[in-house]
Amino acid sequence: MAVTSDDSVAVIGAGMAGLAAAVRLAAAGYCVVVLEAQAEAGGKMRRVEVGGQSFDAGPTVLTMKWVFDALFAAGGRSIDQELALTPSSVIARHYWRGGAALDLHADQQETLRAISDFAGQREAEGYRRFAADSRRTYEVLKDSFIDASRPNPVSLSRRIGLARPGALLSIKPFATLWSALGSYFADVRLRQLFARYATYCGSSPYLSPATLMLVAHVEQEGVWTVEGGIRALAQRLEGLAVELGVEFRYGDAVNEITIDPYRRGVCGVVTRSGRRLDTRQIIYNGDVAALPRLIGAPPPDLARVQAQRSLSALVSCSLSEPAGVPIAHHTVFFSEDYEREFDAIFKRREAPADPTVYLCAQDRDSAGRLPVGHAGAERIYALMNLPADGDRRRFHESEVSACLKSMEHRLDLNGLELSLNPTSADITTPDRFASLYPGTGGALYGMASHGWMASFARPGSQGPVPGLYLAGGSVHPGPGLPMAALSGKLAAEQLMADRPSTRRSRPVAITGGTSTGRATAGASPSR
Repeated sequence: MAVTSDDSVAVIGAGMAGLAAAVRLAAAGYCVVVLEAQAEAGGKMRRVEVGGQSFDAGPTVLTMKWVFDALFAAGGRSIDQELALTPSSVIARHYWRGGAALDLHADQQETLRAISDFAGQREAEGYRRFAADSRRTYEVLKDSFIDASRPNPVSLSRRIGLARPGALLSIKPFATLWSALGSYFADVRLRQLFARYATYCGSSPYLSPATLMLVAHVEQEGVWTVEGGIRALAQRLEGLAVELGVEFRYGDAVNEITIDPYRRGVCGVVTRSGRRLDTRQIIYNGDVAALPRLIGAPPPDLARVQAQRSLSALVSCSLSEPAGVPIAHHTVFFSEDYEREFDAIFKRREAPADPTVYLCAQDRDSAGRLPVGHAGAERIYALMNLPADGDRRRFHESEVSACLKSMEHRLDLNGLELSLNPTSADITTPDRFASLYPGTGGALYGMASHGWMASFARPGSQGPVPGLYLAGGSVHPGPGLPMAALSGKLAAEQLMADRPSTRRSRPVAITGGTSTGRATAGASPSR
């Protein structure tokens, strides 16, 4: 089948960015076909099944709700009417050796009280200053960087305002996150806790910029759980796109983006099965590392790409019965030596012997309460960080077992008894992530945010060929669900600015689109 209308757009990848771009384009009157390699929409918002129960096996949290408010509003809907969202009273629970525990709360006064009880009033005052500075950093960067086309250092300075040197200095662009945290907290456990924000974009806190402290304010603005899991968000966005007239085709990956040799712009795609789709505008929602192969460009230097990759992970989804210390919906169990853990991953390229472990207890509410009447095993998602070398090495059964044992050991030292049995779990390792997301080597966040220039190194929405636009977690403004949704918005806006649609009426509440299976599909998307 060929798409030849002047308004036709192909979106490669039905991850968050692809869904966001499709909704916005269809709402503006464009004819959109979404091509997805997998059997369903969602990308990294994937699900797995264990023991007859469905797990979120990718992102587990929704933040920056204003991004999704705007996305649903663009399609004539309200997210609060389309999905059941519950604000989290406890953002996350954290444990150290011996069961020492600290909760971060949605209520900042509750967090101040908890930190004071945990580490003393001086540390609580440090948190007060940290929270104020993280808010200031977020406010400076929200409109100038996060929700704007990719800047360079000069244009960012202009956006912030050269007449506001205080604002420029407040974002601490040249300090590392770990070093900056030392100015707020003497207790190394608190530095560990807030340094974890670097891992939200797949990076080391010892190498990433202090601007990532803005994540603290993002969480303070609100963390939500979604009834039905994060997968429900992907499914509802797909449904909204179909109502707006978008066609989805699944199960046949895009192998080539074709280039018109005379116009020097894109002219279509060819899928693995040999099917062609003619179009002069394409949004690519996949990792940019896989793009050269699709457009016939020389491959990037592999050693350089591998050195720049963000974190990968081992993810275990199992039905388990945790015992010992009480867990919340989100619980983190910290290792003894945080710096050694990141050295193992990014310098020695090996699994850390003593990993920090993140658990998502998917049947529990934010404070850790199970539903009334729940008994027996519950859905537990467990994660440890690993190097993104999934295209260079396979994880054999013995290596998986060793990782699970090291996770169990850390949990036990921090007070939790939990069996991570590989025979009764769905296990995803870097090599599996590498096969799911081509070109990544298993990296889950694109390139790592290491060094003050890292934020400017990510590509913007304008692709390397006319008519080709980029979206997803490997491009500006970065990884994570809200950032990926913003990248889809920016790509759609750039496309529309380059060639406005000839049909501006928005087809609200119709079912003219289709969601077809195993037909024509695109490369699996980034976040």
